[in-house]
Amino acid sequence: MLNGMYKVILNSLLIFMVLSLPQQIYATVYKWTDSSGRIHFSDSPHASEKTQQIQISPLNTYQSPSQEKIKETLSRPTGAALPKSKVIVYSAVWCGVCKTAKRWLRKKKIAFREYDIEKSERGRRDYKKMKGTGVPIIKIGKKRFNGFSSSRLTPALRKAGYNL
Repeated sequence: MLNGMYKVILNSLLIFMVLSLPQQIYATVYKWTDSSGRIHFSDSPHASEKTQQIQISPLNTYQSPSQEKIKETLSRPTGAALPKSKVIVYSAVWCGVCKTAKRWLRKKKIAFREYDIEKSERGRRDYKKMKGTGVPIIKIGKKRFNGFSSSRLTPALRKAGYNL
């Protein structure tokens, strides 16, 4: 039984190695014009003296990942908890605190959706519904934060599953 299993493993390994080799297939293409002025292409030269060989570069290429990229990918934890709550920032173009908040979120690599309360219909509607009186309003899931404070946002983001 083990002998048969080793054969299967060796055959699988051999197939994997052959398929892993970079393969580039080149074909020779010839071009000529007939007496009616029509242009023809073929894989074999035509009897005409005006047949010319066309050089075609490979269309499909594949570059295998570097060893560093493979190690990085394999070292990532599997089954890591993904953030459960999305982050929404209600802001205005003129708001300096909004810019600071968005810059901080980007620096922490936290994806967020932004709605301008003056330019976006959704932003205006949500702001009115929330009875907003200032910007930014930052929502993490259902939790709302008026203004920006990294010390208040950090625990809420961690609780929501973000890795800070």
